[in-house]
Formats: sequence, structure tokens, C-alpha cells
Amino acid sequence: MQDVNDTPDADQSDEASAEAPPEAQSHASGMGHDAREDAFTGFEDSMISSHMLDQSEIDSLLGNTFAGLPDREETGMERVIKAGFVAYERLPMLEIALDRFVRLLSSTLRSFTNDNVEITMEGTRSMCFGDYMNTVPSSSLFAVFKAVQWENYGLVVVDSGLSYSIIDILMGGPRGVGHAGTEGRPHTAIERSLIEKLITLTLNDLSVAFNPVCTIDLTFERLEVSSRFAAIARASNAVVMTKLHIDMEDKSGNLDLIIPYATLEPVRDRLSQQFMGERFGRDSIWENHLMSEILETDVEVSAVFEEKLLSLSQVLNLRPGTQIAFPYRSDTPIHVTLQCGQNSLFEGRLGQLHGKAAVKIERRLVPPDSPHPHTTPPLASRE
Repeated sequence: MQDVNDTPDADQSDEASAEAPPEAQSHASGMGHDAREDAFTGFEDSMISSHMLDQSEIDSLLGNTFAGLPDREETGMERVIKAGFVAYERLPMLEIALDRFVRLLSSTLRSFTNDNVEITMEGTRSMCFGDYMNTVPSSSLFAVFKAVQWENYGLVVVDSGLSYSIIDILMGGPRGVGHAGTEGRPHTAIERSLIEKLITLTLNDLSVAFNPVCTIDLTFERLEVSSRFAAIARASNAVVMTKLHIDMEDKSGNLDLIIPYATLEPVRDRLSQQFMGERFGRDSIWENHLMSEILETDVEVSAVFEEKLLSLSQVLNLRPGTQIAFPYRSDTPIHVTLQCGQNSLFEGRLGQLHGKAAVKIERRLVPPDSPHPHTTPPLASRE
């Protein structure tokens, strides 16, 4: 049985701890703090090494803080100002050409990346060039191209997600894990050359897509990293913006096609056709039928022998029986002009045919620019 006096009480333990030197206490507490810091740092390193956040996860974590501004409702004055824009819906052939472009680009990118590529056209809309450039992310790449026959420019905008995804695929990056690099860094010369190759293939397919409408050569001009150096139109100019979403298994990105209306102006009539092969809205069958009916229409033709200018006072003094003298001699032929309304048709000489007054046509005054052939009688008679 243990003696009660042998058991250390609380007071003795407190005294022992109080008698300990302060250097030993601080050393013990410092060792505990360093151990906790080392353990936390090791945990962080293991978490970072096991998984690195990509741009989509960062955007989700931050609540899409760096995403574009939400579309706001336009005011009445803005709608009045934009009423002068030619809506792309009035250009049916443009929409058909863009649909054809999506199919061609899908096949080209499958061969280019050796991967399964799906392209979706998210929308086409008319807007001001300045409004688009204010909302495009600063990390995008801007490819300026020239339409040779139209003598104007266009713009292809590749966002950072698509550019780095293409680079990962072409440089042999890992499959099935998405892009794991740093999207904020600038592109190297090799990466820029790969993006330029992508832009060149895109422009070739766009040129082929416009071939049923017109022949056009779209050539790559330059690649810019800042929107300030990619200004191809004034901020208030209207453009057609087409947004394409490109999926490559675990990687994806957006590609925007910007074409100013000034660029499309030379072929605006062809783009306004309702279907492929329509010739500027003309129907040759209806034209031929209408022309044949017009040629069968009866018109009144007047024979003008001579014209003389009279003053208004002389016209007011005309009375029944008043004679107007014309310079005519009996031995000279009478020249006659045949008119339909105020339009002069033919010139000829007055004569007789079968006891009736007739005009022999000597010269035609109507220009022979009509594509419809018709015969003109050599002699026109008038009762």
C-alpha cells in the first residue's frame, strides 16, 4: 500500500514546471510549431502535386469572376441606332455558307489533330465591332485575314482554351486529362506557328464554303495577341459574329469568326438569294413570258411631220382658221418621226401605199440592247 506522502501533489508539479528554465520552454514550443508547419507544408505539396486546377475549375471556384459580362437588355435608343444594320437573316446564303464551313472544318480538324472533333455553331448575330472587342477575353489570339477579291479584312479569334488544347494535342500532351498547363503565359514561337497552321486551314475551308456563292481567296495576314492591334474596322461598324464551340474529347475551346458588313458588301446581292443557284432574284421563265406578252400589246404610234416653237402669246392668239406655216417645198421628201408617247422610235419618209398614207422607216432610234429578238416591219402605214 503506497504512502500518501509519496504521491506528488499539484502544487509540487506546478513548482517543478515553474522552476524549469525559460529557454527550455521556448525550445519545446518552437519544436512543436515547426512540426506543425512541416506537416501542413507537406500536405499542401502532396495536394498540389496530385492535382493541378485547370482554367475551367478555377473559374468555377471563383464563381466565373473573370467571365464575360452578362448580356444586358438594349435600350430603345440603341435599337433605333442599330435599326440601320443589315441583319444576317436577310442574307440566307451567308448562313448556308457558314453551315457548310462547319462541316468542312470538322473534317479538316479530325485529320489535323488525329482526334475526334465535334464543332457546334453556338450562334450568329449582328453587332458593333467595338462591342465585341470590349467583351472578348484578353488571353485570346487574334488572326487577321484578307479577302482578296473583296478588298477588305476579317478576323478569326481563338480563345486560350482552344489554343492550348491544340498545342497539347499537336505536341503529344497527355490524353484524357484535359489541359494542365498555365494558360496565362505567352505563346512561344513554335506554339504560334502551330496556331497559324490552324488559322490557315480554317481560312481554306471558309474559302471553299463560299465557292458556290462566289470565288474568294482568304489569306492569312498576321497573328496578334492584343485586341488593339487587331482593329479591322471602326468601333461603330457593324459585323457578323459567328461563335463556334470545338470539342476534342476531353479538351474544348471557342473560335469566333468576325466578318464586317463592309467586307460582304461586294457580294451582298448574291448572299441575299433564297436558294443556291438563284440568279440575283431573277426568273428567266417568267421574264420570257412577260416579254412575249409585252410584245403582243397594242400601242399607239404617232407620226410627227414637223415641229415648230411658238411663244405663249402666239398660242393664246390661235383661232379657228389660223394657219401655221412650215418650211416645206413640193420637190423635197417629207421626213417623219414615229413616236410612242414622248419616246422617239423611228425616222422615215412620208409616202403612199395602196391608196393610204404610209411611212417608210429609214433609221431606228431605239438602241438594240434587248436580248429578245423581234422583227421590225419595213413599212408602217397609217390611215
